[in-house]
Amino acid sequence: MTAQPIEHDDPRDPSRILAALPARMRPTFLAEYESAVDAAHDPERYRALNELLQHWSVRARAFASPGYAAARAEALGPGPFFSLEDIDARRAS
Repeated sequence: MTAQPIEHDDPRDPSRILAALPARMRPTFLAEYESAVDAAHDPERYRALNELLQHWSVRARAFASPGYAAARAEALGPGPFFSLEDIDARRAS
């Protein structure tokens, strides 16, 4: 019997995450990923890269889930929503 390589499907694989994300989320992921890769050259900050990949793998699975968009829209409900940046800007003025 010959040994065969084990296929390991890592959900934190950046290419897998990128493929699972909607097109509108890809630039954000890539920017955060590139920043984390640069920072990971410092051994003290290597863990942050793994945490970022874990975070985005969970988000990618959520976005890829059937019915996610409808469930999210239902959870948010109708009404005006403001980002934290908007709220901070209103406080400052």
